[in-house]
This record gives sequence, structure tokens and C-alpha cells, in this order.
Amino acid sequence: MAEWWSYRLSDFLLFSPRTYHRLFELYNAAIWPAQAASVLLGLLMLVLLRRGGPVAGPAVAAILAACWAWVAIAFHLDRYATINWVAPWAAAAFLAQAALLVWAGAVGGRLLVPPRLDAASRAGVGIFLFALLVQPAIGLLLGRPWRQAEIFGVAPDPTAIGTLGLLLVVAGPARWTLMVLPALWCAATGATLWAMSAPDAWLPPAAALLALALVVWQALARR
Repeated sequence: MAEWWSYRLSDFLLFSPRTYHRLFELYNAAIWPAQAASVLLGLLMLVLLRRGGPVAGPAVAAILAACWAWVAIAFHLDRYATINWVAPWAAAAFLAQAALLVWAGAVGGRLLVPPRLDAASRAGVGIFLFALLVQPAIGLLLGRPWRQAEIFGVAPDPTAIGTLGLLLVVAGPARWTLMVLPALWCAATGATLWAMSAPDAWLPPAAALLALALVVWQALARR
């Protein structure tokens, strides 16, 4: 029996890269046109943040909660669980994040949109736009068909990255708690992609580290 230190992360992978990306192709075909609706919801959140006011924070939190709940059920439980036994645990984490967003933002009103955006908040908008508009095209640049694109609001990685970006825009102590699960997912999916030798494996962890660094800098600057 080989010693434990001789194993690599890829030895624990339960599926091939082809199976993983094919999963997104079948998923996208099954849920169409939910992808278009999720992109429109993403643009709506940008409009809400630009307008500000007391309704903007709760509305953005409610939309994000719906996205996290959708990914938990439609992707993790219905699709990802067919190739990965860990998927139900991921679904539970995504449902927990949806509940936290409802509790903290949609109902509790603990997320507010400041009247003026600082540099970190503007960077957060940039992170969100990357998740909404750029990340779905990365697969094309890497040679994968557009049918396998990962779309914000219906796929886990851009949803987590986009959420981190939006949480940089809003104010309130609850956002520290709300950043934990998206950051953990970025680390987990980065490890999965790295095990598959995916060239874009560094993107989710890098986005999470950037968002966390910005929120710390933002908190220090506001003191």
C-alpha cells in the first residue's frame, strides 16, 4: 500500500475533466433560458446599486439568495451529485448562504448601499462584472464550446465570485459573515480545477483573495 504522502490531489478526483465540463453542457441545455434571466438579474442588481436608497441592499440580497438557492438545488443536487458524492454537502452550504442573505439583507436590512462608492467598492463592481460578463467566455478562450459556459446565477463559480464583488459594494457588519462561504467555495473549486489540471484553476482563489484583501483594506480606511 502506497504511503499517504505519495498521493496527489488528482488521485482523489471522482470524475474526468471531460465529464465535468460535459455536465455543464447538459445542465445548460436543461435549464435554458434561465441563463438569460440570471444575466438580466445581474444587470438589475447593478442598477439597484447605482440608484441606492433603502430598498437597494435588501433587493440585492434577495436576488443573490435566489441565485444561491437555485445553484444548490438545480446544479448541486440535481446534476453535480451524479458524479460527486460531496455535492449534497455543497448544496447544503449554498442553501445556508441563501438563508444568510435573506436573514441579513432581505429581511434584517443589515446590508446598505452607501451614497458614494470608494475605491474598494468600485473594485467590487469590477469583480462582479468579471463574473457576470467575462468568466462565461473563459471556457471559449480555453477551447471549450459555448454550451459549457458557466453563467452567474446558475453556476457555482461565477455566482460565488460575483457575490464577493457585490459584498464589497454594500456596507454593514453582516457582510463579513456573508463572505465566508463564497470564499470557501472559491478555494474548494480552485482545488478541484487544479486536480483536473485546468489552466483557469487559479481564478476563483485569486478572486476570493482579492475580495478579502479589499474588504480588509476598506474596513481599515473607514476607521
